[in-house]
This record gives sequence, C-alpha cells and structure tokens, in this order.
Amino acid sequence: MFSWFHIIWLSVLAFVTAWFYGTYNFEWMKIPWLPLSVLGTAVAFYIGFKNNSAYDRLWEARKIWGAIVNSSRMLGATTRGFVGNQFRDKDLPEAEIKAIHQRIIYRHIGWLYTLRSQLLIPERWEHLGKRDNRRVEKYHKSRVNRFGKGLFADQETRVELKHYLPQNELDELINYKNTATQIIDYQSQDLKQLRELKLIDDFRHMELQNILNDFYTHQGKCERIKKFPLPRQYDSMSFVFVSIFIILLPFGLIPAFQELSPQWGHWISMPFVALVGWVFVMMELIGDYSENPFEGLGNDIPMLALCRTIEIDLREMLGDHNIPEPIQPVNNTLM
Repeated sequence: MFSWFHIIWLSVLAFVTAWFYGTYNFEWMKIPWLPLSVLGTAVAFYIGFKNNSAYDRLWEARKIWGAIVNSSRMLGATTRGFVGNQFRDKDLPEAEIKAIHQRIIYRHIGWLYTLRSQLLIPERWEHLGKRDNRRVEKYHKSRVNRFGKGLFADQETRVELKHYLPQNELDELINYKNTATQIIDYQSQDLKQLRELKLIDDFRHMELQNILNDFYTHQGKCERIKKFPLPRQYDSMSFVFVSIFIILLPFGLIPAFQELSPQWGHWISMPFVALVGWVFVMMELIGDYSENPFEGLGNDIPMLALCRTIEIDLREMLGDHNIPEPIQPVNNTLM
C-alpha cells in the first residue's frame, strides 16, 4: 500500500539502465560485484542500527501509554476507595462525595486528551513539520488524512475538555503553554483541599499524590521522545547511503547477469535490480516512520483509542450512563 510508488521508480531505473547497457554496450560502467556487495552489507548494517533505535523509541512510547492506562485505572479506583467520610466528625452527603470522585476522575480524563493533543503538535524534524519543503509537507498531510488521525474528526480535545473540566478551570487552563502539566497541578491542589476537609488522611493524601507524580513521570517520558529526535546524523546519512547503493546497484547486477546470458542478461537483471532496491528502500522507510511515534500517522501509537479505553473504564467506575463506544479502526488503522 505504501510502496507502490517506489516499485514504479525502481522498475523505471532498472529498465533505463538495462536499455542503455543493451543499446550502447556500457562495458566501461561495469562495477565488480564484490565491492558492491561489501557496500550493500555496510549499508544494511547501518540501516539495521537505525531501525533498532527507531523501534526502541516506538516501543518505549507504547510502554509509556500502557503505564498511563494502568495508573489511570489506579487513580480511579483509589479515589473512590480513599475519598470519603471516614475521618470527618460530620459526614458529607453521599451525593457530594460522589461529586468529588467525579470531579477528580473527569479532570483526569481531560488530562488524557490534552496530553494527546500536545503530543500531536508537529516538530520541525517530523514529516509534518518540514515546512522548508512544501512538497514533502503536502504529501504527508495527505498521508495523515488517509492513514492517520485525519480519519477521525479531530475535535476530541475540545469536546472532551468542555465536558470534563468546569468552565472556570477550562478558561484558565487553556491559556497555559503546557496545559497537561497544569491539570495535574490542579489535581494536586484539589487533594490538598480534601485533606483540609478531612476527607482523606495523611497516608491517603500521600498515596494519591504519588499516583499524580506517576503521571508527571509518564508525561515527561512522552515529551522526551517527542522533543528529542533520533540524532540527525543517523536519520539523514542512512538515506544518503541507500541512495548511493541503489544508484550503483544496476552497474553491478547487469554485468553479473550478462555473464550468464550475454544477449539477454541486461533484461533478466531488471526484476532483481528493482527487488533488491525495493528491499533497501523499505528498510529505510520503516525506520523513518518508526522514529517519531507521536505524529498521528497510521503506524504511530493509537493514543485516541487508548484515551477512549481509559475514559470508558473510569466512567464505568463512576456508574455513568451514555458511555462512548471504543474507537474502531478505519481503513485498517487504529488511532
């Protein structure tokens, strides 16, 4: 689905080179297979290193969001279990206690969608952030619309924040440069007030605050991946090495096939030139599209689906009704 264009231009490259060889007998452009194979091996090792590093970034991002899922469930269950009238001389009405549970849990759901929204803001080194190359930027915007977050009407953050945060809080939070950080701070101040009202004791206050601290840790790890790219020398030079190898590839393969069939060898080499070139191009692209897991493309972390999963779990804890359905894949893509 993503490689048809590369198959086409590699096939054209193989055909043009074979035609020149057959028509003009370019013996002087023959490259011995041994040095070309050594070059290909070196390029493959280099791309393998880059892809391993890119996969580490992708898998770490997925583990972080898995930890966010677990910590979110812990916050919901602990809030409902800890916040109550156990330490008060005069009990608050049960409805008021439930309203406190709902306020904390709803604010956390708002944090989830806010964090997702912040992580989707393009950085300059990401595909959507390459504003110095309008053609590349336009191409990847179309990719996002066809195989990424554009598959869904991306109004989740605005809708969810209005639903889950009080209007007075929303008016303040929306103006901060890092809204997600401030939402957790609001949670912390809320816990302080609950302690003053003796709705929790010191131990429970500390345990709930530790869970909030975990969210700061998870957010910081996401921001580290988002704000610090794979070092540019590894990202850019692998593309250069693959390009050099693919350009030289026909001049090594065609002579090898001509030894088998002097008359038809240059034509027989065509599918093999295209195939070997396609393998190297795809190895390069796999690493390129794995190193930034928060771009909103089809191969990135499905943050929207994870946010909705947590939202469903927490609202079911509260006994809410009209709970939204899980996010379903569109065009075989889960966002």
